[in-house]
Amino acid sequence: QVHLVESGGGSAQAGDSLRLSCEVSGPTWPNYPMGWFRQAPGKERELVATINWSGDSTYYADSVKGRFTISRDNAKSTQYLQMNNLKPEDTAVYYCATDGELGAYYYYPTYWGRGTQVTVSS
Repeated sequence: QVHLVESGGGSAQAGDSLRLSCEVSGPTWPNYPMGWFRQAPGKERELVATINWSGDSTYYADSVKGRFTISRDNAKSTQYLQMNNLKPEDTAVYYCATDGELGAYYYYPTYWGRGTQVTVSS
């Protein structure tokens, strides 16, 4: 059974930075993609960022492009989301995900974490 555990969420002020981590444990296929989604209250879950196995291909939603950076450490089976210049509209539960189908502009993961809350105040 594959497990994903997020950490690093919390409260921040607008303009601050936070770094989310997601550690994957259990059996996984080689060359698995990873990504982050978020869901704000009353809104649908949206794709934030993705990264391929080697880390040389990434995707960002327009709303976070230039502010967020996704990365991964395959030796640690961990992915990260560095979030800079946070805005109140970034407030959401952030979910990490892995495996599944990764396209240029979409991602349908197989496994999900339970989420970590990020709250940004103005």
